[in-house]
Amino acid sequence: MTIETLSEQDTFEFGRRLGKKAAPGEIYTLIGDLGAGKTVFTKGFAEGLGIRETVNSPTFTIVQVYEEGRLPFYHFDVYRIGNIEEMDEIEYEDYFFGDGVCLIEWADLIRELLPEKVKRIEISKDLEKGFDYRKIMVSDL
Repeated sequence: MTIETLSEQDTFEFGRRLGKKAAPGEIYTLIGDLGAGKTVFTKGFAEGLGIRETVNSPTFTIVQVYEEGRLPFYHFDVYRIGNIEEMDEIEYEDYFFGDGVCLIEWADLIRELLPEKVKRIEISKDLEKGFDYRKIMVSDL
């Protein structure tokens, strides 16, 4: 599935719609350059899960856990991960194979740890189509 958004609100809303459909045990990988809209999308996704607290990228903690929604939400940002062993230190398998939903920013950096079935979300910009234009591709891997 591919969708084009023309504003931050559109990107947020698409994330919210996917969050409403998310099921226990699902893992979403979120790929995109810096400034592509990953955090905006994630905030919408969290709202779709019923999470009301502020959602930010967990850049310095690797994972942020939100439990107030209809499902536990495990938001990973692995951009600053030094080596793959850091994922073992946070016991990532408890999150990946738990009852919640995982969303992993920069997931390509830990590709070898990902289960076979994940949903890949790729967000890209095209400044020729406008500053707020985003192309969001969703696929199952």
